[in-house]
Amino acid sequence: MKRMMMICLQGIGAGLAISIGGTVYLSVEQPVVGSVLFAVGLYAIVLNGLYLYTGKVGYLVEQEKPAPYLMLLLATWIGNLLGTAAGAALILQTRVGSGLRERVLGICQTKLGDDPFSILILAVFCGILMYVAVDGFKSKENPLILIFCVSVFILCGFEHCIANMFYFSLAGVWSAKTFGYLLVMTLGNSLGGMLIPALKRVQP
Repeated sequence: MKRMMMICLQGIGAGLAISIGGTVYLSVEQPVVGSVLFAVGLYAIVLNGLYLYTGKVGYLVEQEKPAPYLMLLLATWIGNLLGTAAGAALILQTRVGSGLRERVLGICQTKLGDDPFSILILAVFCGILMYVAVDGFKSKENPLILIFCVSVFILCGFEHCIANMFYFSLAGVWSAKTFGYLLVMTLGNSLGGMLIPALKRVQP
């Protein structure tokens, strides 16, 4: 239980880092610039060993005993949700909060107006890129891999469940439908994140 609490706290830290990335993305007018700057959130996470669900889920494939790792992922996801909710709540208490809320509301309406299967596909592609980013940084320690993967998933409109936790909280659009869409995004990110490591295991 103590370990799960510590993991959840690390997840909260990661959620706050993603909140910073989301805030800077919403604060600039140029999408390319915003997508590049968003990567500061992921860089802060991997640099400090924080727990981000989309950075951890791909390694589920490698676990001989998946049950403990599933518990780790659950604690991480909950921590990410709490961290992004806290980040959004704090931003809304500042002078920039109202402007960002107006901007993100349209983004959230587009996401929640989409078909769930479309959301799932977009989340799968995002999951692939997140695995490539985190595993690539782990092996090469080159931040460019993080920047490129984050920029691509944002510019393509792929769905990242943790970033969307922040956007939904900032926009104040939580509902049963919103939570359902978040679960679809989480499933897609999970499937995408596990795809490459699963393929590695079946290589001849």
